[in-house]
Amino acid sequence: MSGLKLFRTDTTNSGMTEVMPRLAEIEADVQGLVEMHMETLLGVRFLASEYSTGPVHGGRIDSLGLDENGSPVIVEYKRGTDAGVINQGLFYLAWLMDHRAEFEHLVRDRLGVTAADQVLWSGPRLICIAGDFTRYDVHAVREHRRSIDLVRYRLFGDLLGLETVASVSGGMHVARRTRRQSVAQATADVQGAAMVGLAGAVDEVLLGLGDGVNRVERKTYRAYQRLRNFACLCPPQRTKLLVYLKVDPKDVDLVPGFTRDVSGLGHHGTGDLEVQLRTPRDVERAQGLFRASYAAA
Repeated sequence: MSGLKLFRTDTTNSGMTEVMPRLAEIEADVQGLVEMHMETLLGVRFLASEYSTGPVHGGRIDSLGLDENGSPVIVEYKRGTDAGVINQGLFYLAWLMDHRAEFEHLVRDRLGVTAADQVLWSGPRLICIAGDFTRYDVHAVREHRRSIDLVRYRLFGDLLGLETVASVSGGMHVARRTRRQSVAQATADVQGAAMVGLAGAVDEVLLGLGDGVNRVERKTYRAYQRLRNFACLCPPQRTKLLVYLKVDPKDVDLVPGFTRDVSGLGHHGTGDLEVQLRTPRDVERAQGLFRASYAAA
């Protein structure tokens, strides 16, 4: 991975041995490894491998999946550097948008009726996993109005490293402004300007944690994601906001009225740590937790 060196400690003589990075022998090795652990690695539920797009279209999608927010996901792989992976993925993404019923039928067969009914077609995603990308690839994805993630992989012995090279949210940038206005208008009459302002402050903090943060709107929550969700913000209640983070509650000193372990409890969004926000000071207190969840995503 670019600029990354990995060393194995030797406890017998207090030495260090560098673990040299390598590419997979063949592209299928990367595909098989990711598909086997797709939910852990990408936050995407695996649906199908080498999915045929039919005799007219004449292609096979490497992997199909559904992410945590219900967005359809296409994953394309290349062993090394291949400028064609982005265009190939966009070609399949266009096919997917023209075959929504077929995809929903696949989701229904693999994940059930509820998942199929909740497919979010406003934000289909393309994830390209390859040995490397050029600066032209990074520029190209920024010119497209699609959600695209470029992910560089390396193998370090029996370890797999994934690095997000570029992440573009496509049309969501346009949606952010209008949706923020509509959410603010809808909630102002009920919760008051204070909670709306607090929600705006949380939004700014989460979006500002780093490059490539995408925001996905669902009816019951707003998700912030890198490759995977790292925060979910629920609509304002009368006196507080609830944010769910991908932080292990066992690693946190829980404070009643501020943080709560909700693992095993039903709630909107994803994450096992609930953070309750009532004032701007609470937002400041929570920033360390926000950063920890972002780093883990």
